[in-house]
Amino acid sequence: MTAIRFEGRNGEFFSTMRNRINEYFSENNIQPTGNWKLYWKTIILFSVLIGCYLMILMLHPQNSWIYLAYGIMGLAFAGIGFNVMHDGAHGSYSKHAWLNKIMANSLNLLGGSAFLWAEKHNVVHHSFTNIEGIDDDIDLWPLLRVNTAKKKLWFHKYQHIYGLPLYTVAYLAWIYMQDFKKYFTGKVVDRPFKNKLNTFQHIEFWASKVVYFSMFVLVPAYFIGFTTAILGYLLMAIVTGICITIVFQLAHVVEDIHFVTDKADADNANIVIDTIHVQDDWATHQIRTTSNFSTKSKFLTWALGGLNFQVEHHLFPKISHIHYPKINEIVKKTCEDFNVQYNEIPSFFKAVRSHFMHLKVIGQVA
Repeated sequence: MTAIRFEGRNGEFFSTMRNRINEYFSENNIQPTGNWKLYWKTIILFSVLIGCYLMILMLHPQNSWIYLAYGIMGLAFAGIGFNVMHDGAHGSYSKHAWLNKIMANSLNLLGGSAFLWAEKHNVVHHSFTNIEGIDDDIDLWPLLRVNTAKKKLWFHKYQHIYGLPLYTVAYLAWIYMQDFKKYFTGKVVDRPFKNKLNTFQHIEFWASKVVYFSMFVLVPAYFIGFTTAILGYLLMAIVTGICITIVFQLAHVVEDIHFVTDKADADNANIVIDTIHVQDDWATHQIRTTSNFSTKSKFLTWALGGLNFQVEHHLFPKISHIHYPKINEIVKKTCEDFNVQYNEIPSFFKAVRSHFMHLKVIGQVA
């Protein structure tokens, strides 16, 4: 396992930012965790999910409304992941640890594994963002080449074209392939799990996979027929996959975003390196490797669980996303005071364009 060292010495930058944000919560007498806004959103999202599920089971198999229900259920899957599970997994949903755990475990209902997500996302991605060969979120080669350090293959020049169709299977690949790879290897890329699975967690992993498959494939197949159930399930999975992949790609794989490629360069030269030396301090590294988008859109902020405020999330994952629009102002001001470049794309569609332009450029240059 390659060690990571953040060499930057700019501790005052992050401590100043943290103090200013702590003052904001203290002066306004509010908790940094979720509140009634998040709890109502949770009720709405789960109501949509349950309503669509019951609608699927009750409609006649030939009724085309079934597919609309499956499509909306895919949006509900993504919405619960963005808003409920994500905050719960970071311990920011509530001040009560037991409630955070319940919300984090909602991922098990959606086909994933709360344990593996914590290892992949909380431990690895948040600690080592955009570090090639370490961060699982950019471990996309050979299908996609996201930085110039990775070997260029002939089909990468088309990746800006086939990227979106590829994202349609991202959700299925996650829950049926990547989860099992991590489970059996005990690693996220090259990092062994920080926490070992205990007996209960082993049982939970397998039981949740069986329950999920039974609920969303076998039970509908019994009520509406195998063909309709499979087609509907695939539609749901495609919608979920596109939603989650696009949102996370817009945060770290767009133009002008920094990648640390020492490990990839070493692999290309057949050199083994024991330590990757990151030139920045941890906080500056997070800002250089992360981008916000469409932060003025109240609808997207609501629907995406504040994931359009990725800079704030990466710096302060223990703060609920409902506070990001407010602390965004503090983070920007502190970056300005310390001359740290802040990455933000003004609209969702410009961010999407930036992502695919990045894929196009990286797919064509040597």
